Amino acid sequence: MSLVSLSDDRSVLPDDGSPAAAHGGDGRLAGLAMLVVAVALAAAAGFAPLGVSIIGVFLFAGPHNWIEARYMLTRMPPRWGALRPYFLTGIAGVLTLTGAFASLPWLGRTFGWGDEAWLIALATWNTALVAWIGALVFLRSRQNPRRDWAWLAPVACGIVALAWLWPMTWDLGLVYLHPLVALWFLDREIGKCRPAWRGAYRSVLAVVPVLVGLLWWRLASAPDLPGDDGLSLRITHHAGAGILSGISSHLLVATHVFLESLHYGAWLVAIPLVASLSRPWRIDRVPLAHRGAAWRKFVIGVLALGATVTLVLWAGFLADYPLTRDIYFTVAMLHVLAEVPFLLRLL
Repeated sequence: MSLVSLSDDRSVLPDDGSPAAAHGGDGRLAGLAMLVVAVALAAAAGFAPLGVSIIGVFLFAGPHNWIEARYMLTRMPPRWGALRPYFLTGIAGVLTLTGAFASLPWLGRTFGWGDEAWLIALATWNTALVAWIGALVFLRSRQNPRRDWAWLAPVACGIVALAWLWPMTWDLGLVYLHPLVALWFLDREIGKCRPAWRGAYRSVLAVVPVLVGLLWWRLASAPDLPGDDGLSLRITHHAGAGILSGISSHLLVATHVFLESLHYGAWLVAIPLVASLSRPWRIDRVPLAHRGAAWRKFVIGVLALGATVTLVLWAGFLADYPLTRDIYFTVAMLHVLAEVPFLLRLL
């Protein structure tokens, strides 16, 4: 059996080469462990949102991006064949949109943009994002197995309209929705590698909105978080405190920190466990590494670069945490966008 089907990369085996059927196990114990972790993360986010945010980003921001890159390399077929337009469109969109997003602050300062110009720039970027995803959806719908996704065209037009009506709110929605994408990846991996866990996992997923609801019930009337230093203001602004007026910044930060913590846990613990990525430094199970010596060096280079970036981030956080945090959340758009092509391939 080949490691990868050229027509559909969903047939990649778990990273240890064992058949998916061998990963049974007791789903109830796994579900209980996930539930305990989710409750603990919600409680920590509610009681100390600023502290959990600072510690979580410092410890896990870099490593989770490295694991995510390792996962995506494993899920990319060695020879693209008919998938070449899809992957080239995906790579071009990730690089172009990330570059444009990172350049917006510089452009705003250089040309002295006012509020209206900023809103137009954000809406334009959001439109390009939707158009790119639409192109990927079209290309994916023509692949095997084919998908009838024509109904998404009017949905995309509606999303573009919302992006122009409320660009700041639309962007904030992406901030809160992105952490949930990791839970989607985890669901697909559980279904493929450990199907006995899927029922328990989805039961835990059903509890996540309940935990968010409890946070909102508990903190709806809580005062705003104390602290007017630069770091506290950055964290509260990132959670939407400057956009959603009338809502406690304590509640907003706690909600965002809880979802981000689930995101980190999924990529750093759950997905490596389920997909057998317990030794992510091994590249013998990365299909691209088997394409030739040059590609093997490329895979090694990507993983080495990711490890270096992680170390640089830790050094930067120690030297100037607020500045490094700003840089990270700007550049992190790269991994946010990179998830889109691989997620569509799973559907």
